[in-house]
Parts: sequence; structure tokens; C-alpha cells
Amino acid sequence: MTGQEPPTPIDDGAANATAQPSDERAFRACMGRFTTGVAVATTMADGAPVAVTVNSLTSVSLSPPMLLFCLDRTARSLPAFRRSGFFAISILALGQQELSTRFASGGKQWDDIPVTFWRTGAPILSESLAALECRLDAVYPGGDHEILVGAVERCCVLNWQPALLYHGGQYAELPE
Repeated sequence: MTGQEPPTPIDDGAANATAQPSDERAFRACMGRFTTGVAVATTMADGAPVAVTVNSLTSVSLSPPMLLFCLDRTARSLPAFRRSGFFAISILALGQQELSTRFASGGKQWDDIPVTFWRTGAPILSESLAALECRLDAVYPGGDHEILVGAVERCCVLNWQPALLYHGGQYAELPE
């Protein structure tokens, strides 16, 4: 310790704000300051593709390669991911915001989207930056979400464009 006073906590971007007990709004504001990439998780259910946009994608282990993402316990897609035992992750490129919003909502999500299929049969968005095919290894409770851990069975960088980013509740890009 240097004996210096810690920096003043910042709540929701206001300078010199006083630290408040954590609540959902404050937590969301704080985590919104953490820039993430955007990905689409896919699986199959009853012969039909299922997809959801995620930005909670995290590497868990290099050896063996494992990753995780989180889904709200009330997400309509959660049972499909739990039942199938497999999923794919497509990491989105800067120009793919429309895909992100399409898979974040319901509707005819798959119209006019080029996909490929690897071993598991989970759809992979052909024009994404990278794709990872996983076997569902574990599901853990995480508050109002569930944490899905996947063992990566195959992965591939598909192109080298800039990534689609999410920051402060909106899509973002790195300045040139």
C-alpha cells in the first residue's frame, strides 16, 4: 500500500459520485462499461435450428479447450441448448449488427442467412469471424441465468475483419 487515497468511485458515469450498494441498475451500468464482442450461439431442436445472441462468451481453458456463455433462465432457447448436448458459436464481424439483433429477438431468424454445418449439425454463420463447435460439458446455476460450459471440438478463424463490439448498451467499433 502506498498510503494514497483510492480513486473516487464512479456510479453510472457521474464524476465524483459516492459508491452505492449494488443494485440491478448500478450493476448493469458498471458492466456496460466493459466492452465485449458479440456472438451467436446455435443448436438444433426437433430438426430446427435455434439461435441466440450472446455477449457473455468467455474462454475457460486452453487445455482442454473450453468456453462458456450465459443464458437467462427464462430464455425460450435454453431448453434446446440443454437437451441437444451440443452447440456452435459464431463470432460476429463489424458489419453483422443486423444478425445480432435478429437473433436477439424472435421471428423468422434463418431467412437468407448462409450457414454451414460441421460434425454436430449446429448451424454456423458462414460469414462470421470465427466459429467454434462444442459439446455441452456442464450447466451451472448463475443467479437469474444459467452458465453453459462447452468442450470445444473444432474451431476455425473464418475471416480477419474487425469484430462487432458492444459497449454502454449499444454497438460500437474501435476508432481507426
